[in-house]
Amino acid sequence: MSDPKDFSHFGLDPALLAAIADLGYVKPTPIQAKAIPVALAGRDVMGAAQTGTGKTAGFGLPLIQRLLPHANTSASPARHPVRALVLTPTRELAEQVADNLKKYAARTTLRVACVYGGVDMEPQTEVLRRGCEIVVATPGRLLDHLQQRNTSLSQVQIVVLDEADRMLDMGFLPDISRILKLLPSQRQSLMFSATFSDDIRKLAASFLREPVVIEVARRNATADLIRQEFFKVHESEKTDALLALLRGYGRDGGPMKQVLVFVNAKVVCRRLTRQLQRAGVKADAIHGDRLQEERTRALDAFKRGDIEVLVATDVAARGLDIVELPAVINYDVPFNPEDYVHRIGRTGRAGATGLAITLMTGAEERAVAAIEKLTKLKFDIRPLPVLLARRVRGRGEGPARPASPPAPGEEFFNKPYEPALLAQPPSVPEPAAEAVPARRPGKVAALLGGGKH
Repeated sequence: MSDPKDFSHFGLDPALLAAIADLGYVKPTPIQAKAIPVALAGRDVMGAAQTGTGKTAGFGLPLIQRLLPHANTSASPARHPVRALVLTPTRELAEQVADNLKKYAARTTLRVACVYGGVDMEPQTEVLRRGCEIVVATPGRLLDHLQQRNTSLSQVQIVVLDEADRMLDMGFLPDISRILKLLPSQRQSLMFSATFSDDIRKLAASFLREPVVIEVARRNATADLIRQEFFKVHESEKTDALLALLRGYGRDGGPMKQVLVFVNAKVVCRRLTRQLQRAGVKADAIHGDRLQEERTRALDAFKRGDIEVLVATDVAARGLDIVELPAVINYDVPFNPEDYVHRIGRTGRAGATGLAITLMTGAEERAVAAIEKLTKLKFDIRPLPVLLARRVRGRGEGPARPASPPAPGEEFFNKPYEPALLAQPPSVPEPAAEAVPARRPGKVAALLGGGKH
């Protein structure tokens, strides 16, 4: 099927088409146009697409369509066994996928459950024991429920690995292996991600059966609608540089609105958030040490606009779906080049334009070179310009200073960066940065029991 004009071309059930219309979906995205017919036919799929292009609907709609014959109104848990399993690397992504699937299935009697760690197991246990056809889960928490016999995977017909590369990065391969061994051998398997490393392809070869490979964009490509800018700064100037950008790099030279700032370590996340708050910026943080309720509150406040800046570790790089997020700033260059693709993929979603800014120190040049190699792009790395006509001091702003006349064609970038925009905090020795699990080369097939099922 080539270039369908709307979702009716897929032969979906009227209940699904009505739910899609309720959500305002009109024309399928490229990944949806190619993946939905293949998945509906029962084929295994290995799908790659840029973040924010609609992968969830690409596997979610055919998943629900194929389960509709099993939909029923019985109150008996035995009539609602788990028939589809979606594995995700993070809590946030699990919640997002489950929420979307519930919306797609809103006009059916299919049940969707979401289980992830960091919260009390009891409410999840009650939902699982009542029965549900679709379970969205993080691997570790799902194994906890399986160990306590809260659910069974013996009747699973469809399994989906979403953001599979991230699950390997986070060391989930042993857990994934254990889960896959509990599934029936006769099943449909789907794998979706924005990036496919060699390890991911080995994993796919081990658990997919003659998959249809769907790549709607160049491998590891970044979205064309995202403007990517790199500024080189000294490590001691990073916080000042960030504040300068926030104060004066928005539209018409004004403040930036709703910015997601990425760092590599939880300790940096906490420290930077406090510094921004002291400077008068409405900022909050999400990282692995915060309770799930705290992370949810911070994200909701950010989406409402009550928070201007959300500082996050890579726990937020996958699965955050923020409508029309205008900008992402990499305060730290990510250790993993693939994470750069996912970080900046939080902006420029669903056809909107976006801005991705990266602050690079001399020590991070190799990491940027790795990103260039992965994305096959060459970045124009520039010194940071003076972004404000007024000097920022602490929580207030100093008097206006006259601006030098711009050079022709260099209105913005002809001036050198001036540090000390923000009062420096007392010197405190920094704890070591968080260790990031190394990507292991692998023996994927061995961990998965060897060969194809």
